[in-house]
Amino acid sequence: MQSDVRVGIGYDIHRLVAGRRLLLGGIEVPFDRGLAGHSDADVVLHAVMDALLGAAGLPDIGELFPDTDEAFRGADSRELLRLVMQRVHTRGVRPHNVDVIVHAEAPKLTPHKRAIAESIAELLNLPADRVGVKAKTGEGLGAVGTGEAIACTAAALLVGSPRSV
Repeated sequence: MQSDVRVGIGYDIHRLVAGRRLLLGGIEVPFDRGLAGHSDADVVLHAVMDALLGAAGLPDIGELFPDTDEAFRGADSRELLRLVMQRVHTRGVRPHNVDVIVHAEAPKLTPHKRAIAESIAELLNLPADRVGVKAKTGEGLGAVGTGEAIACTAAALLVGSPRSV
């Protein structure tokens, strides 16, 4: 059977609000605000999930885990990622590497990048050196630049022998 290589891109953005924990890539980052959302609003894992799903030719997380479904209220994005990985594996592909850019004016993420990468690697069953995490500010522009939101862009490379679902 022929091996295939597939690339997917994911993006997500959530507003920062008081009274919530800030979860990025499955870890809690100390900050005075967290991200608003129907689930735990882990913008990093949401972008990673969409990148994986896109590469596998599957529906996006908004279709799989709609915010209109109370079953997903407060959902742990790590658990949602496990469900996504089950779907990805049914397609006959697996992650080879993932690259992530977190767009945030604050908090400063350099001290947390390694932990975020290791968390993602563990969730995807990848060696840590196959997960890249970078942090960029918004340079004062837009919702990210004014500190109102955090966004994430992710790319995933899948390999394997895809089969239709």
